[in-house]
Amino acid sequence: MVALTPRLPRRGRGFWYSVAIDVLWPFVVFFVRMRMAGRRNVPRQGAVLLASNHLSFADPVTLTAYALAAGRVPRYFAKASLWKAPVVGWVMAGGKHIPVDRGTVQAHRALETARASLDDGQCVIVYPEGTFSDDPDGWPMKGKNGVARLALQTRTPVVPVAQWGTRELLPPGRFLPRPWTKVHVVAGTPVDLSDLYDQRMTKTVLDEATARIMDAITTLLVGVRELPHPGSR
Repeated sequence: MVALTPRLPRRGRGFWYSVAIDVLWPFVVFFVRMRMAGRRNVPRQGAVLLASNHLSFADPVTLTAYALAAGRVPRYFAKASLWKAPVVGWVMAGGKHIPVDRGTVQAHRALETARASLDDGQCVIVYPEGTFSDDPDGWPMKGKNGVARLALQTRTPVVPVAQWGTRELLPPGRFLPRPWTKVHVVAGTPVDLSDLYDQRMTKTVLDEATARIMDAITTLLVGVRELPHPGSR
């Protein structure tokens, strides 16, 4: 359960990011039936990548609540156009989130910004799939290699996270959430990528690292849903 007045971390949130969190927290407390597990797997200090499945626009809200409850202020990758939007731009800039210029030659700068955040000991949240899962049953799709590249370059621990219930909380095409929806968020132990650190970063190595991360997320989701493993992606 989510406490009404937990001791959430405030340092480094920035004014507008802090306002957004304080506005949304009561909604999460009163209108979402949050079930959290595995928070001890999220280190309270130092750089960490939280790699999660992606089902809904509600994911950042519930995952932010989870990260804060675990003692971390999360930073997100987000499309660069949000930095130009009224109010939202202030939240993104003040929260030290990571702008992504999708489909442009500047897109690689997002990884450079993310590396700087990790060098600063930040908690960075990534969705390896890059978009909502299009699987009819909500299972994770094949992940993209960006998070693996970032993890191997920086040797940052990758903590897998599985969310379930956010698609029901805020279904695609719906603008208002469904109150009192049950949402599960669980984190597992860091994915072991240590044997890949000193290997040349080929596509084969990146694919292997990505597969391990997605397998860990999927395994957590199997436990949450209590359904058989969906098999090969």
